Amino acid sequence: MERPLLTVLLLVGLIIGCAVGSAYARARRGWTDYQTAKSSVPGARRGAWLLIRGVALKAAVIGLLLFGAVAYAAVGSDDETAGPTPTPSVTESEPPRR
Repeated sequence: MERPLLTVLLLVGLIIGCAVGSAYARARRGWTDYQTAKSSVPGARRGAWLLIRGVALKAAVIGLLLFGAVAYAAVGSDDETAGPTPTPSVTESEPPRR
């Protein structure tokens, strides 16, 4: 009677041990991954800010160029090569004779 009881207890112990061991290994792997990600955050944050700064600088330059183009178009150019434009004039014609 003792032998089947010991076998069952050993089997239950092995199953529980495997479950606890795999849970421990999973937790340990998760903790290692967390520490790796945590240590890489400052570098990634710095890189993200550098990218944002580059985009903001390009947008500012494009905005200034557009503002200058609109201001130039609003003021008009100083070049008067076209000369005066002809004005429409009314020509008086003689009434038809019969």
